[in-house]
Amino acid sequence: MAAITAALCLTSATVALLPAPSSAAVTGPGGETVAEGRHTAQISRTEYGIPHILARDFDGLGYGYGYAFAQDNVCELADQVVTLRGERSRFFGPDGESGEGSNLASDTYYGGQLRAGTVRQLLDQKAPLGPTAELRRMVEGYAAGYNRYLRDTGVGKLPDPRCKGKPWVRPVTALDLWSVVYDVNRVTGAVALAPDIGDAKPPTAGAGGTVASGIPDGKDTTASQTSGTTAAASVIPGGQGLAAADVASNGWALGRDATRTGNAMVLANPHLPWALGNFRFYQVQLTIPGTLDVSGAGLYGTPLVEIGHNRNLAWTHTASDAQHASFYALKLVPGDPTSYVVDGKAEQMRRRTVPVTVRDQNGKLSTVERTLYTSRFGPVLSSAWTTRTAYAVRDANADNLRSMNAWLAMGKAHNLAQLRTAQNTYQGIPWTYTLAADTSGGTYFTDSSAVPHLTDAQRARCARPDSEEGPAALDGSTSACAWGSDPDALVPGLYGPSHQPRLSRTDYVANSNNGPQYTNPEAPLTGLPGVYDIDPHLDQRAQLGLRMIAERSDGTDGLGAPGFTEATLRASMLGNRVLSAETGRDDVVDMCRAHPSLTTTDGTEVDVRQACTTLARWDTRADTGSRGAALWITFFNRLLDGGPPDTWRRVPYDPAQPLTTPRGIKGDEVRVQRALADAVQDFAARDLPVDTELGAVQKWAGIPLSGCDVGCFDVVEAGPDSGTGTPTAGAFGSSFLMAVELTPDGPRAHTLLTYGESSNPTSPHYTDQTRLFSRKHWVTERFTQAEIAGDPALTVTTLHS
Repeated sequence: MAAITAALCLTSATVALLPAPSSAAVTGPGGETVAEGRHTAQISRTEYGIPHILARDFDGLGYGYGYAFAQDNVCELADQVVTLRGERSRFFGPDGESGEGSNLASDTYYGGQLRAGTVRQLLDQKAPLGPTAELRRMVEGYAAGYNRYLRDTGVGKLPDPRCKGKPWVRPVTALDLWSVVYDVNRVTGAVALAPDIGDAKPPTAGAGGTVASGIPDGKDTTASQTSGTTAAASVIPGGQGLAAADVASNGWALGRDATRTGNAMVLANPHLPWALGNFRFYQVQLTIPGTLDVSGAGLYGTPLVEIGHNRNLAWTHTASDAQHASFYALKLVPGDPTSYVVDGKAEQMRRRTVPVTVRDQNGKLSTVERTLYTSRFGPVLSSAWTTRTAYAVRDANADNLRSMNAWLAMGKAHNLAQLRTAQNTYQGIPWTYTLAADTSGGTYFTDSSAVPHLTDAQRARCARPDSEEGPAALDGSTSACAWGSDPDALVPGLYGPSHQPRLSRTDYVANSNNGPQYTNPEAPLTGLPGVYDIDPHLDQRAQLGLRMIAERSDGTDGLGAPGFTEATLRASMLGNRVLSAETGRDDVVDMCRAHPSLTTTDGTEVDVRQACTTLARWDTRADTGSRGAALWITFFNRLLDGGPPDTWRRVPYDPAQPLTTPRGIKGDEVRVQRALADAVQDFAARDLPVDTELGAVQKWAGIPLSGCDVGCFDVVEAGPDSGTGTPTAGAFGSSFLMAVELTPDGPRAHTLLTYGESSNPTSPHYTDQTRLFSRKHWVTERFTQAEIAGDPALTVTTLHS
């Protein structure tokens, strides 16, 4: 232990003295070169396999990070790279595994990006538009570290059976990693529609000249790529934008007036898919003495901490409610479906031929040529392309590699003012709000994401309504409907910092994916451009979050004296309250007591007396052992799926009472009674008692999970087989949890990575933190070198190349 401790206690001077051996190199498929020399790093792993990377420079920091990540998740990054190189059809055949889009369409989209040199062109720009020199070195180091692990271990001896010995596991380049970053930045835009873009082709005669639409009923689109890259998008009602459907979160920044100690605190609770590599978080600490010391989590394959803290500052993100892309309806030239009219003049769509290598069922390789179509407004979609109209999508993050600049500068920031400067300088946060606090006890909220410059007048004038053929969109036949710009925007077409929502407080700022208006109800944010606040209504999760803060402030939540402590912050997070039940359970119990027999949707009469007793006894919490939670979740989802929202509410939405309406449930509504009957019928069909514990039907790799998706703050959606199978059955919800208090003596934090550090099902770190999550236990963070050295589970790896 003494030797290990000594190895950890490195000053900047001792780090500088570590040797720098000779250089080697690896070449990628496009001729890119990654130097593998002059890297030195230490990886200190504390309990639950959490890596703390210590290096003397950014080259070494990236090297250690890439190596550690590969140890835990080599298959995930290898799979992402196959997608981003447009090679899924080459290794897995042209047909998609998810049923939502083919490998061929995905390869067409990503192959087109490579041939266009999109990421290379962005890399050619100098900062702030292009990456800083520090980041370039870090990404080069990350690629070299990942490749070092592959070389040391050997593909045929990888510990993860999912990719052991597979030909698609190969060295990566810096370009691959920057492509990962670029893809993450556009999750709420073009990436969500990649299969649609990759399959786009002009209509042919017949069937009314319309290509089969991928937009059900012309109302919305949900696109998920094959294994390796998945995202979802939905058309914003009222048009002109896309939003990520599988990206959500809770975030609180609590100031000195909200805490009992007077120290600021931050709660991070992003909700993301558990089984998709590009949406999973990896927990890490990154340290260059005297330069950077930041702890938290980043998305797989990205080289930085994106949610986390340093000694003086902490921040989190939640998915912004703003629009980050726009649909445009193109008026086509009669007789030529690849030409469209703008301001009375015809323009030809640009075409790009993309060769895709395809493996057939016998393993034989061949090449097919595909074509991508692009308009002045962005790539053209396959969906709803007729002889009269085509649709294009313009993505506000189409030229964004700036995100890493912003996150690195935030990680270096000493206070909220420096965080604001970082975001204003780089304007790279792609699609999230930021909630932050510092040691002064202040808090800060902003939507500094990339948002199209569309005025309310433009949106009203240019909006085309939904049609049978396609989604709501802007009128692409006039340049008056194109995005404007701000003088302080780094990139034309976007709103600059002067228009972005911002709020500074000493009590709190909070968000649960609602618009910015009620970040703090005591100081509503109003008068914003409409693209920032699509729907001011608060859903039940957002209402519950604000209620939890208010009840902690006055001490009425049962957690003791008023005001937050770090312990009560954690208890609030995992209290598993269900607002839909708190405000509606008694109404349902009254109904079923009055109607012990109810009729299901298929006309079957069912006895609901036992269900009624179960709901009456339930404590309205979504804990693993709660009896009644599983029944309520099934009932409430049936209720939500039964037709227009809120018609069954006892108290409908009232704009004058946004924090408490709608609420209650009308027990005399046939829809309500049918939903309960259907839920009871569903339990009987699955041979489950109506009082089945929630943890018996909601699991990850066999481990019971708490939480829900019907008014829970702690969102979890999972089936009994989640985390098992090949491919792994998915789950969604709370992923990286962080509760941090910024004390004068340094940060005091607890964390939870709900699915563990490794995606390898054979790794001890695949479910170790899931078991903690199931028991509502947290990991005490080790931030200082002394805390790291004091961990009995400590292991240290020193890397030189």
